[in-house]
Amino acid sequence: MTAARTATESLHELPRRAVPAFPGWLAALGPGVVWMALAQGSGELIWWPYMVAKYGLAFLALLAPACLLQYPLTVEIGRYTLATGESIFHGFIRLNRRFGILLWILMTASFLWFGAFASAGGTALAALTHFPHGWDQRGQSLFWGYASIAVFFVAIVLSPVVYLLIEWTMKAVAAITLLGLLWACAQPEVLRVVPDFLGGLAGHGGPMPRPWDPADATKLLTAITFAGLGGFWILFYSYWLRDKGSGMAAHNGRITGLITGRAETAALGGSLPQDTGENAGRWRAWERYLRTDALIGILGNLATTLMTCLLAYALLFPRGLLPKDYELAVVQSEFFAASLGEAGRVLFLVVAAAFLADTWLATADAVARTQADIVQVLFPAARRWPQRLWYFLFICILTAVTGLTMLADQPGTLILLSAVIGFIGTVTFPVALYLLNYRLLPSHLPPWARPRQRRAVMLGVSFLAYVALAVMYLLAVLGAGE
Repeated sequence: MTAARTATESLHELPRRAVPAFPGWLAALGPGVVWMALAQGSGELIWWPYMVAKYGLAFLALLAPACLLQYPLTVEIGRYTLATGESIFHGFIRLNRRFGILLWILMTASFLWFGAFASAGGTALAALTHFPHGWDQRGQSLFWGYASIAVFFVAIVLSPVVYLLIEWTMKAVAAITLLGLLWACAQPEVLRVVPDFLGGLAGHGGPMPRPWDPADATKLLTAITFAGLGGFWILFYSYWLRDKGSGMAAHNGRITGLITGRAETAALGGSLPQDTGENAGRWRAWERYLRTDALIGILGNLATTLMTCLLAYALLFPRGLLPKDYELAVVQSEFFAASLGEAGRVLFLVVAAAFLADTWLATADAVARTQADIVQVLFPAARRWPQRLWYFLFICILTAVTGLTMLADQPGTLILLSAVIGFIGTVTFPVALYLLNYRLLPSHLPPWARPRQRRAVMLGVSFLAYVALAVMYLLAVLGAGE
């Protein structure tokens, strides 16, 4: 069998297996919370508060639609993994090998800079500790960024099951930040502006309080793209479902730590549902789970973003305070300090560090999973190594690369660049997912596992919206260059 044939073998060749029984909601939920917590490190803490602090409520009405646009994409990404046990990237390569390789290249380029989130989180810890003493703010931020990466790297290596480390860490981060933000929003100074804020959310934000700065076009794009898991980040949902053992992925193994555990399953361990009445009932339970889990991630993300925007409108906007460069988290400690003094500032800096630092952990894990998966899909010779070893090889590479790129520029610039690259992928995902789940896959599935065509309409809406955003962004950039 040739290499190309092996990588894109017919779905007909996958074995038919029973649909695993749904284990119950408490046991099954998790990937959506990881989705939510990872998203907290981008749009909520950085770009949406920036736009609100600078332009008030002028753009707030875009927030909810920007979040909800990702729902159909997330569900369709998850649907492929639930139905086959394979990753979404494996599906894209099945759909078209060249297209899959192009996405792989773009994804790799977009994640060369995600160490910027660790250095951005380091700004909070540097402001909190002022350590190492005698270093400037940039040096202290880099020190804490590198320290957080080192802690997470060791945790991954020693973890018995890596996904469980990710899930429980992200659950803790989500809970801490949600409770902290609720407490902050309950302060009298914040509650006073809630009526105006709700009006802005409904589209009654009024005129912009200051002239539009063309340099903010990229920031606005980033705010919309990162309202949730934008760009290539959204594809990671497939890998979390797979290692969680959701749907047909329950027949696959998990990636364990480098020292503890053993590799269990090769990269191409997919299977298709058997056509039985019992499997049909089980599949309906998994479909309900998928829609609910994805909605938890998106609505939870929307809720925390709204709270950080409310705090920005109440505390930053009246004072003209804007986060920039290495002050992304430090400036926003005003959220708490304005009402609660030094104790509030300290509390927010701790929350901000959790917001941002965990982004490196989840992203490094997800990118390493993706790279290990794609290498084994495309290159049969790579299967001589178990996927676990490829995963840890890429973890080491990503740790080294992000450590170097953290030195290259300020976090804001690096995160923006990642967003622009990722947006290219976002425009293509709805089309690819439609072709994969509504054209290629259905003929290989029992009738009860095939998606209803009306759900494809939602993908179409997302596609048109992202195309429109891309056009507006290009016009803004061209206009700024004139």
